[in-house]
Amino acid sequence: MKKENKTINIVTLGCSKNIVDSERLSKQLQSSNFRITQDSNQASDVVVVNTCGFINDAKQESIDTILSFIEAKKQKLVKKVFVMGCLSERYKTDLANELHEVDGFYGVADLEQIISDLGGDYKKELLGARVLSTPSHYAYLKISEGCNRNCSFCAIPLIRGKQISTPIEALIEEAQSLVAVGVKEILLIAQDLTYYGVDLYKESKLTELVDRLSMIPGLEWIRLHYTYPIHFSDELLNLINDRPTICKYVDIPLQHVSDRILKSMKRGVTGDEQRKLVLRMKELVPNVAIRTTMIVGYPGETEADFEELKAFIREMKFDRLGVFAYSPEEDTSAFELEDDVNEELKIQRMEELMEIQEQISLELNEQKIGKEFKVLIDSLEGDYFIGRTEFDSPEVDNEVLIPVSADLNLGEFYMAKITSASPFDLYAELIK
Repeated sequence: MKKENKTINIVTLGCSKNIVDSERLSKQLQSSNFRITQDSNQASDVVVVNTCGFINDAKQESIDTILSFIEAKKQKLVKKVFVMGCLSERYKTDLANELHEVDGFYGVADLEQIISDLGGDYKKELLGARVLSTPSHYAYLKISEGCNRNCSFCAIPLIRGKQISTPIEALIEEAQSLVAVGVKEILLIAQDLTYYGVDLYKESKLTELVDRLSMIPGLEWIRLHYTYPIHFSDELLNLINDRPTICKYVDIPLQHVSDRILKSMKRGVTGDEQRKLVLRMKELVPNVAIRTTMIVGYPGETEADFEELKAFIREMKFDRLGVFAYSPEEDTSAFELEDDVNEELKIQRMEELMEIQEQISLELNEQKIGKEFKVLIDSLEGDYFIGRTEFDSPEVDNEVLIPVSADLNLGEFYMAKITSASPFDLYAELIK
């Protein structure tokens, strides 16, 4: 079969870092004259499943997806199935022994090999180039790979290795190329954004990178994801506050507040230090939206620890909160601990935190009623245009719903007035 007639469907699971990896693979294959689809259910000659191996639920989703395409192969809906990404990196031998119908397994650094095995030609000059799978007006910018932290519950360093930062000049060039094709919002991602540049420049260069990105003509929003609660500088916070192109938004996973749990998690920070950091953020960046995640059911978490966590969430009133039930991960230090919080209690605690957050979110959203915001329109669904303010990241945060009668253009900014609110949605009318 000729390359130009072969369709390769790339199905991406997991986090935004995987999305970038798939987009880079897509560009390489497209340059070899393959037809590329991403996350499509349509029939294709080859399916590449980019897997996640972070927690048990993500692993199971990856396995289920692979099995579904193996079945499609048996029914001759696809000809070959390849598997790449974090799950494949970590369990390549086990997967190969169990799933004989898969035509190839590849780790996170096997880009050249999978391109070759698919019949393509790897091109070094395309390093960093991508075929976007996001809406054309926003894109993720992965600024580093791997992680130097030693969090007891996390397997990412085992999968992705030590942190390797991409040089500033290369990131500026990539961002400029994204803006040139219509991207208006760039979301900075890494396993640990705050540590960016230490391996290359012997000190964190995140502030300098964000500063330089904010001066790119045509780039209207820059958003920070996956920061770490150590070495978060006042200089960076002041920059966020001063530059209109930098969203007043920080994603900073805190994981817990109990000193005893944080110490066991090897987070390198105390609950009081985290509390002071959050308050400092709110002081230096008024109206900042803070997104965080917490883990419940970590080994040894007592009712007292959980009550302390609930009080912390009520006190800080985070704008956005995600909650995970602890999942034991092989080869991590926490895996050696007794998983002594039963699954039912983990789920109960997770739901309890989300109930608290739902009320907080409703209160914060109701405070926005009658106020005007700049809104970026992402999509059209039913009777509403779906947009976001600078305080919301795509897929995970609040949406702004504007009636379809407003006749808006996707990917454009508009001023809108909030008319009503629910815990996780804002309803608005266009300001003409």
